[in-house]
Amino acid sequence: MKIELDLSRRPDAAPAVPPSLAGLSLSALKAEMEAMGVDPKKSGMRAKQLRRWIHHFGTQDFADMTDVAKELRAQLAERYILTRPEIADHQVSRDGTQKWLTRFGPGIEGESVFIPDVGKAGALCVSSQVGCTLNCTFCHTGTQKLVRNLTAQEIVAQVLIARDELGEWPTSTENRRLTNIVFMGMGEPLYNLDNVAEAIDTISDGDGIAIGRRRITVSTAGVAPKIPELGHRTNAALAISLHSTNDDLRNEIVPINRKYDLQTLFEAIRAYPDLSNSKRVTFEYVMLKGVNDTLAEARDLVRLLKGVPAKINLIPFNPWPGSPYECSDWETIEEFAEVLNRAGYASPIRTPRGRDILAACGQLRSESVKKSAAEKRREALEAGSSGQSLT
Repeated sequence: MKIELDLSRRPDAAPAVPPSLAGLSLSALKAEMEAMGVDPKKSGMRAKQLRRWIHHFGTQDFADMTDVAKELRAQLAERYILTRPEIADHQVSRDGTQKWLTRFGPGIEGESVFIPDVGKAGALCVSSQVGCTLNCTFCHTGTQKLVRNLTAQEIVAQVLIARDELGEWPTSTENRRLTNIVFMGMGEPLYNLDNVAEAIDTISDGDGIAIGRRRITVSTAGVAPKIPELGHRTNAALAISLHSTNDDLRNEIVPINRKYDLQTLFEAIRAYPDLSNSKRVTFEYVMLKGVNDTLAEARDLVRLLKGVPAKINLIPFNPWPGSPYECSDWETIEEFAEVLNRAGYASPIRTPRGRDILAACGQLRSESVKKSAAEKRREALEAGSSGQSLT
C-alpha cells in the first residue's frame, strides 16, 4: 500500500494575542487611541480615561469603563487586552516576602519581590533587565547573561501584578501595603534608562498608580555618566551598590569599577541634583566575610563618603547555589556599623528577607536560563552519588 503525505495541510497557527494596554504611559495610550482612529482632538481625553481605569482602578475588563462610550469599549475589546504578563511562578516566604517570576515572552522571564514592613509600609523590588552584564561576583543575577532590556510597560506590569495580589485597587492614599518602589531587582537600571524613566513617570502619575517619586529609588552599580541624567530625568532617590572602599577590591567584586573608578563614580554622585540631608544617597554595602568587613575598611568608608549626604545599608550576604562567599559574622557587622554610627551616618543592618525562596538581595536569577547538557549530566551524577532520586 502506498501512503503519501500531504504537506500542504498544516495545522492552523495559533491566533495572535492582542497587545495589552496595561502598563502603558499616558503618551503611549494617546498614540494607541490615534492609531485606532480616535479623533486627535479627543485622543488625549480618551487616554486619560483609560489611564484612570487601568492604573487607578486596576480594571482588566473594558466593560467596566462606564464613562467610555459602549461603541468605543467594543472596539477596544476587539483590538486590545488588559491582562498582565503570565506569572510563571509565585512564591511566598515564611516572613511574608512574595516573589513573582513573570514571563514577558518565550524565554524572557524576570523576577520581582514584595517585601513587607520596608519603607513606609512595604516595598516592591522590580527588575529592569532580564539577566545582567555586570558580573558582580557576589550577585546571583550576575551569573545570568543578559537576555534583553525590559520595556517601560513590562516594568510597570510588575507593579500591577503586585497590587493585584495585594488587593490594592482602586489606588488609595490610606492603609497601603505597597508604598515604595526600588529598582534593585535583575539588571542595571542605568543601562536601560529610557525605559526606567518612562516607567517612573507612569508609576508616579498621581491620577494612576500614584507612588510618589520620593518613594522610588534607583540603584546602580556605578554607571557614572548616567547618574546625573537619572536625577534630572526622574527626580528619584539614588542608591549606589558600593561594597568596597578601594579600587583594587572593587575592580574584583564589582567589575564595572574598572571602567568607572571610585573617583569618577563619586564625581558623578556629587553632581546628582538636589542632594541634601532630606534627599540622601543610599550606599549599599554587602558584608562578605574576610573580604570587605574589617574596621579599617569601615573607617575608609567614612572617609570616602565625606561631604556626601548619605546613609549606608549594611547587607548581610545572602548565599546562593555555588556562591564563593560567606556572610560576615554578626558581631563583625555590628562593630562595622558602630564605626559608621559614631561618624554620624545612619547605617541600618538590613534584616535578610525571603532567603527561603531565594528572594533576598543578590539572590534573584530567573529560571529562563537553560542549563547545558553538560550541566544536567553533572547534576545527575552528583544526585546519583548522593543517593537522591531524579525527577
